[in-house]
Amino acid sequence: MKMLSMRICAVFALVSVMWAAPLLAQEAAAPDPLTVVRGALPRDLSPRGMFLSANKVVQAVIIGLALASVITWTVGLAKVVELVALKRKLRRALTTLDAARSSAEAEKALDTGGPAAELVLAAVAEAGLSANGSADGMKERVASRLERIEAAAGRTMARGTGILATIGATAPFIGLFGTVWGIMDSFVGISKAQTTNLAVVAPGIAEALLATAIGLIAAIPAVVIYNMFARTTGGCRAMVGDAAAAVLRLVSRDIDRGTTIPKLRAAE
Repeated sequence: MKMLSMRICAVFALVSVMWAAPLLAQEAAAPDPLTVVRGALPRDLSPRGMFLSANKVVQAVIIGLALASVITWTVGLAKVVELVALKRKLRRALTTLDAARSSAEAEKALDTGGPAAELVLAAVAEAGLSANGSADGMKERVASRLERIEAAAGRTMARGTGILATIGATAPFIGLFGTVWGIMDSFVGISKAQTTNLAVVAPGIAEALLATAIGLIAAIPAVVIYNMFARTTGGCRAMVGDAAAAVLRLVSRDIDRGTTIPKLRAAE
């Protein structure tokens, strides 16, 4: 009986060893998942590292978006300086025009250039050409000249802001294109590696999403700066319109007094 028990125990031990041996061999052969992730992930997961390890299309998209961002800030700074100086000049010109009693006086006072000075010079020139015409015809022709100068000043103020609108509208889609292309490239890599391990998938997707992030970084400031310039330009256009109205009032006063520019210069 004792020998039978020993044989049964030996059989159970043999069966257990035979059953556990493949599992032990599999565990010994399988590497640590953490070690796999650490070995497969790139060492540098910073934006610079992901850019350097991205494919060529994604890199081209990121470089283009970076250049668009540089253009946005360059145009923004240049337009800020331009519009601030223009606003100051228009304020001084409006004060001068309100204080002037005639077109000749305004012409002498506004010798610093700018839209207001152009308005006065155009009004004086048209008054000289229309000296022998009717008063109503002179006013109409002067108003027509002032209207065109006002429109030209508005176009000059808005110059350069169109590119901001273009960048703000297209940069997110360009970044999305880079993301889609990068994810496609990642799926191709997954297919070639024949694995769905997160360590293989994650780096490519992170590099692809970097393009979308750069696209938003380029688009958001462009939209904000464009809207700010739209409001500022609208205010400057209103001031130019006020200057045109002031010049037209001076011409009307000259006509009522019978002291148009040609008569004043002839008297001098």
